[in-house]
Amino acid sequence: MAKMGVELVLAYVAVILAMASTVAFATDPTQLQDFCVGVNNPVEGVFVNGLFCLNPAQVTAEHFLFKGLNIAGNTNNKQGSNVTLVNAAKLPGLNTLGISIARIDFTPYGLNPPHTHPRATEILTVIEGTLYVGFVTSNSANGTNQLFAKVLNQGDVFVFPQGLIHFQLNIGKTPAVAISGLSSQNPGVITVANAVFGATPPISFDVLTKAFQVDKRVIQYLEAQL
Repeated sequence: MAKMGVELVLAYVAVILAMASTVAFATDPTQLQDFCVGVNNPVEGVFVNGLFCLNPAQVTAEHFLFKGLNIAGNTNNKQGSNVTLVNAAKLPGLNTLGISIARIDFTPYGLNPPHTHPRATEILTVIEGTLYVGFVTSNSANGTNQLFAKVLNQGDVFVFPQGLIHFQLNIGKTPAVAISGLSSQNPGVITVANAVFGATPPISFDVLTKAFQVDKRVIQYLEAQL
């Protein structure tokens, strides 16, 4: 009887493991680039959903090392900010690990403008300065978008959920620095203003004037800025 009981338990365990395996492999892998058009001829293939893997026999410690995140980025631009992203393209050892890191530098009153990361959640830590940060939710049932925003000081941490529009503004009189962790080796970034008013080829005036309910001249002015 004892033997039959053990065999029954093992049978249940085997069934549970089989079900778990089915669930684990029933979904597609997370996107690591904007799109990956399928080809029938492997010779035509250039990218995979990620990066090709180096022969393990050729891997060294250097493949897991990146130097220079202590160096401030160039903030001499209209926004007064700079993002130094360390992803799998710059640190090959990140490939398949699902993480990346970024340093964000701000001039006084510098802005990291509204943007999204289509493939990553972001967790931001303020290293120096004071930042006003926030994100906006997707459309609710009544058509509104809620803003979640806070003022962060040195050592404070804030999370921006994957795919949601967010921003960071230095509200101090001195430069600010933040470090962000992102849950993808290639998080991607869509800067809202650039994408809408600086697309190539440009989005039709008919679309933009109706979407923003403004005159064509306003759209032309905004496009000229980019």
